Amino acid sequence: QAQLVESGGGLVQAGGSLRLSCAASARSLSTYSIGWFRQAPGKDREFVARILWSSGLTYHTNSVKGRFRISRDYAKNTVYLQMNDLKPEDTAVYYCAASSTLSTMPSDYTYWGQGTQVTVSS
Repeated sequence: QAQLVESGGGLVQAGGSLRLSCAASARSLSTYSIGWFRQAPGKDREFVARILWSSGLTYHTNSVKGRFRISRDYAKNTVYLQMNDLKPEDTAVYYCAASSTLSTMPSDYTYWGQGTQVTVSS
């Protein structure tokens, strides 16, 4: 079982940056991948990026490649999402989640945080 707590959201102007944090607690994270998803009002939950905890292998969706970067701090049991060059269309609630598979599908993620709001003004 894993518990996830996000932080770091807020209001930022277009072109700005934010760093989201996902503090994870679990008996062992070595078998998990941690993903970031986002959900804008009236839209489906969308995959953003994931990282395999054991190896640090990452994958980012095309719309954020070159702007967002997922990383992890092994000692702090924390996953980060560094978001640069933010755009109004990045506005959403951002969630981190844990899965025992390598997947981009929300249904494959078992544990979820409560979410953190990111708002990008134009």
